Amino acid sequence: MNKAHLLDLASYNIWANYKAIEWLQQITDAQWEQVVTSSFGSVRQTALHIASAEKIWIDFWTKDPAPVFISNTFAGTKQELMAIWEKASTGMKDFLTTYPSHDLMEPVTFRYPRGGEAQLPFVHTFSHIINHSTYHRGQLVTLLRQVGFTNLSSIDLATFYRI
Repeated sequence: MNKAHLLDLASYNIWANYKAIEWLQQITDAQWEQVVTSSFGSVRQTALHIASAEKIWIDFWTKDPAPVFISNTFAGTKQELMAIWEKASTGMKDFLTTYPSHDLMEPVTFRYPRGGEAQLPFVHTFSHIINHSTYHRGQLVTLLRQVGFTNLSSIDLATFYRI
């Protein structure tokens, strides 16, 4: 795994997140909060989970002494959440841009939201969060359809590479 490939994935993640955020800005508050069956109980909760995860990985990478998984505390508006998500998305790439290539296999210590600590090489944590966000953006597509929003477009990696 080389840094250039990871930077491509970071660019893809930003692009796909911005597409998802564009969709979310078009839905009503009722659609945003509507209870649906999925990993998380609403479009809002799913978007919050993605933003929380992207933000907390930056905290782990920067060795923040008090990382915050905002899913547990966030009570802001949709627009405030979208701003956090955009900042985390670009922040991941910004961090990677200055991260030394020779440190890609250096361990990163992280905490699970429900307790416990573990370590993985940086490259694995970075790959994980890209995959994690992709997985949950796919759920967002399904949830958005369930709440009646259909103005969607492809956010596949192949689509990103073709543009």
